[in-house]
Amino acid sequence: MEDEIQFILDTAKESMQRSITHLEKELLKIRAGRANPAMLESVKVEYYGAMTPLSQVSNISTPDARTLSVQPWEKSIIQDIERAIMVANLGLNPQNNGEAVIINIPPLTEERRRDLVKMAKAEAEDCRVGIRSARKDANDEIKKLEKDGLPEDTAKDLENEIQELTNAYNKKVDDHLIKKEEDIMKI
Repeated sequence: MEDEIQFILDTAKESMQRSITHLEKELLKIRAGRANPAMLESVKVEYYGAMTPLSQVSNISTPDARTLSVQPWEKSIIQDIERAIMVANLGLNPQNNGEAVIINIPPLTEERRRDLVKMAKAEAEDCRVGIRSARKDANDEIKKLEKDGLPEDTAKDLENEIQELTNAYNKKVDDHLIKKEEDIMKI
């Protein structure tokens, strides 16, 4: 019985942590006016007939806060990289200088900043839904154990522990959101 209880707690914690990790990745994709190589993470380039992540066919760097530089391993795919960035619909305008693809990150307007904050809040809410789902799964497992003879007091204590875990992970979501919101609204 003790092993099953620990398994439920570990599974809930793991699931909640996966939600947080996903949130962190999604928040990285929301640009805050500064150049960040993660902005191009979703871009795929046709390379020898296969769709390949941009980071596997080039070196992506940030020479300064407003510029991304994409240096392909092979000069022959510069046009393909440029096209892939346009097709990815990231609102970026790549420029090819023959050696690399340079992307100037335009400063954000107030309206665009608000839209980005909304996107960040939506991602945070998705994360909270994942955390609540993990809590529900854990509570369902506790109820099953209760039917199999787990004392009611122990079940209540476990449910309280799961709720504390949920509250702690929701606090992490709030912290990430506040940090991202400040980052986006900073001029």
